Amino acid sequence: MIKLLLIFILSSFSLFASPLITESLSKTTLKGLNEQFTFHAVGETTFSIFFWDLYKSRLLTTSGKYPIDKNEKLIYEINYMTDISKEDLIHRTVEQWQYLGLPIESYQIFLPKLAFIWPDITEGDTLSLLILDQKSHFYFNQHYIGRIDDPGFGQIFLDIWLAENTSQPKLRSQLLGQTNHE
Repeated sequence: MIKLLLIFILSSFSLFASPLITESLSKTTLKGLNEQFTFHAVGETTFSIFFWDLYKSRLLTTSGKYPIDKNEKLIYEINYMTDISKEDLIHRTVEQWQYLGLPIESYQIFLPKLAFIWPDITEGDTLSLLILDQKSHFYFNQHYIGRIDDPGFGQIFLDIWLAENTSQPKLRSQLLGQTNHE
């Protein structure tokens, strides 16, 4: 019983481990992964409120198409054009999951993990999600900052922008390469 408890604690620690302790991805910048694997742009967009640009984002996959199958890789990159605290970022993420109608049980477990991984954002910073082997790896300004191993997390995170019932259908269309940018 103690052995099982120790195994559980150690495996849980990997979800919160310092980037220096995690797998070899922690030693690779996102730019290095772009050189290791061939990614193709699916689409890109800018999110604005009135005349104020908040962020630019782009979707890249190894096939150049979305959705991807479980053997493909995906990068969703957000370049912020304004400051945002990690608390506000998490709050806005939860608002979008609520807009999508996700039950709180489907995302609540990820909130402490996101609070541990995500930093405060300042203008010009980039936060990227790499989906590789059904795990979600986060990069901040091209440097690895942590991962979430649950294979379902990547999809519910991407659904904020890519679900059919997203709060921003124009952004979805642009990210999927279905319309031109304006």
